[in-house]
This record gives sequence, structure tokens and C-alpha cells, in this order.
Amino acid sequence: MRSLIKHVLHREEPTDELHVAGWVRTRRDSKAFSFLELNDGTCLGNLQIIADAGIPGYESIAKMTTGASVEVHGKLIPSPAAGQKWEVQATSVKLLGTAPDDYPLQKKGHSPEFLRSIAHLRPRTNLYGAVFRMRSRMAYAVHKFFQEQDFIYVHTPIITASDCEGAGEMFRVTTLPDDKISKDAEDFFHKRAYLTVSGQLEGETFACALSNIYTFGPTFRAENSNTSRHAAEFWMIEPEVAFCDLEGDMDLAEALVKYLVKEALENSEGDLTIFEKFVDKGLRERLEFVASRPFERISYTEAVELLKASGKKFAYPVEYGLNLQSEHERWLTEEHFKKPVTVFNYPKEIKPFYMRLNDDGKTVTAMDVLVPGIGEIVGGSQREERLDVLLENFKKHDLDPEAYGWYADLRKYGSVPHAGFGLGFERLLMFVTGMSNIRDVIPFARTPGTCEF
Repeated sequence: MRSLIKHVLHREEPTDELHVAGWVRTRRDSKAFSFLELNDGTCLGNLQIIADAGIPGYESIAKMTTGASVEVHGKLIPSPAAGQKWEVQATSVKLLGTAPDDYPLQKKGHSPEFLRSIAHLRPRTNLYGAVFRMRSRMAYAVHKFFQEQDFIYVHTPIITASDCEGAGEMFRVTTLPDDKISKDAEDFFHKRAYLTVSGQLEGETFACALSNIYTFGPTFRAENSNTSRHAAEFWMIEPEVAFCDLEGDMDLAEALVKYLVKEALENSEGDLTIFEKFVDKGLRERLEFVASRPFERISYTEAVELLKASGKKFAYPVEYGLNLQSEHERWLTEEHFKKPVTVFNYPKEIKPFYMRLNDDGKTVTAMDVLVPGIGEIVGGSQREERLDVLLENFKKHDLDPEAYGWYADLRKYGSVPHAGFGLGFERLLMFVTGMSNIRDVIPFARTPGTCEF
């Protein structure tokens, strides 16, 4: 049975029978033997193979070039070389797949732009292997956090007729031919359907029945944005909690972010070291700082006042009633407070219809969690649970009450205060890896003009 290299490197005892397989990172030859550095993607470390001339399979050693796949049987023995505990004395080697000279991942540095163009091969590099192992680890930690908190995992629909954010930036789903798509032809669902921008509205229906729920799945935004923080397809973590107000919502968001950061610190199996070395030398220190201290909480009004009084020249204006931009968010977290900041109580005019109106009649119970290096990582609110106010919001946002009748029913039948938020999974990954572009933390990026693979 094949052993994973990550387990082999952590063994406490040698063994006379070992079976491993992977891809060759490097090969060095002498007259009587060859050294192979083997990696199977399960960890950052390579396993050194010593293959003596004459063992079965050695006749193919010249074809075991960088990128080739091989299978090895042998003995695990202590290594005399510095920096490695074990090596394998091969009893047989087998070439599984060759990698010709045009294999693009030779032993040299490659730019992120080049590697994005070969996204099908970049997971074989040390850096991107670490990124996608971290992605897997964080996904597991998300479920672990909510399951430990007695949340129920709900699968909300990917195809929907509801625009949660009300911005209209949705991908339409249709079976109509191109020449009929703009006409009044009957479509598959007998109505316009779209890829979801959020599972929130449907999630609320389950929170108002099961108390604490969360969704974790793909979401889509047809937003023509080419920034380093935006993608057309991304993953969202969205809890909804019944009998919860804005304060409880902020507490939950802070607890989740800290939990995930601690998981990255404690269970990265060495992958953080490559991020520190090649991406962000201060990464570990920043993550430890975030995990160990309470987040700052300020109102939107206070945030605007601080930004105006900063004396800093921003590219985007700072005025009450305007959305905070990334540069504003990063100033608050990186220069002023020097830690994560939760901004709450935004003007109602710049927020969606579902957010609860505060008693001042001017602001809503919205909150955003901002982190250093990224800006907004969480956006949420207490939801409007009062039927009359919600119906009035439908009018103000020009929404069809009939289309959202099911949503209004939650307020008609046993309404309760409830709250929730969305955490952008890729932005979390950017934060815990130090990667500065969202395209580098998602396996196959979907951005304007780009839909490869």
C-alpha cells in the first residue's frame, strides 16, 4: 500500500518495506547511483530517494526528469544529510509518466502571472501546493467551527430567482438559443433565473426554523471588476442565527475569524513557512496578533470622522453616505488601529433592503469586519424582522412584493430577531497566506474576460 510522503517524513521508526509515488522535483546522477527528490503534493517537504545502478527500473533513470511521475519501493533509513530525517534506499523504481523538456515548471522562479496561465500545472509548485492545502484546511476548519457551535449545515440553491443584494449584477441561467434570449420566449423555469449572489435569503428560512444554520458554497457576481480582490465566481461562508441581534452577530464573526486564523497557525504543517519566506515576511506575526487580541468596534460615523481627520490624501473621497473603499479600510486597520476593526451602523441608503432599520431612522444594523492587508473580509447585519418595515423597504428598493412573498412570510408567521453575515472564503485565504491577488487562492479563477479550463 502506498504511503503518503507527509506521513513518511513524520515516521518515528525506519522500515524495510516502503512504497511511495510522486513527481520528480530534481535528479542528480553519479556513476553508481542517482538521487531523486520526490514530492506527492501532500506536504511541502520532498523525500530523497537513493537509487543504485542495477536495481529494477534503473534503466529508465534518464527519463526521470523534473515533472516525471515515478513509483518507488525500498527501505526507509536515517539520512546522514543535514536538514532531513529520512531517506529511501530504493529496491526498485518505476517510471509512470515522462515529462519532456518543454515541461514549464523547471527548477527556477516563475511569476504569478505566468503560473495563472498554466493553472492546471501550478499546484505542483511549492507555493501553490501550499496555498491549496491551506484552502482545504480552512474549508475543514469552517465546518469544524460551526459544528462545534451546534450550527446546522444547509445547502442553499445555486440557481435562484432572487437578487439578494439588489444590485442586478447576476449571471442569467437560460436554455434559450442565442437568437431568442432577449425575446419573451418561455424559458426552462418559466421565469428568469440566475446564478446566486448569496445563499442568505434562503438561509434565513432555515434559521427561522432550525435556529442556527450556515451555508458554505459557490456564489457568483457579474461585476465587471478587475481588481485583485474581486472574482466572478467565489465561495461564501454564510451563517444565520435566530434570536440574535447585531451585537451577537459581531461576536460570532470575530470568533470565526479568530478560530480560522488559529487553525492556520497551529495546523499548517509547515506551509506557513513558504508564505513567510516568499510572500509576506511578517505574516505569522500578524496572524498571531489578530488571533490574540479583541477587534476594535466603531460606528460608520466614527470611521468617517477618523478618516477625515487623518490628514491623509485618499484616491476616493471620504464623505458620510459613501461606501468605504479598500484604501479607507486598510488605513483604519493598518495605520490607525493596527488591528482588525468592525464598523457598524451604516447609512440605510447604501445598504440592501433586508437590513434592520435602527431607531434613528437613518442607519441600519450593518457591520463589516476589516482586517489588515485585505480590508473587508466579513459583511453582515441584523435582518429586518418587522413585516411592515420590510414591505416598506420593498417599495423603496423597487422590489416586487409578490416575487419576495415567501421572504415576507417569515415575518408574517412567528417572526423573530435574527442576524447573519457573509465571509468571503478567498479573502480569508488571502489573509492567512499573505497572497495579494484573489486569482492566486482559487483553483481556476473566473474574472472578466477569463474563463479558462
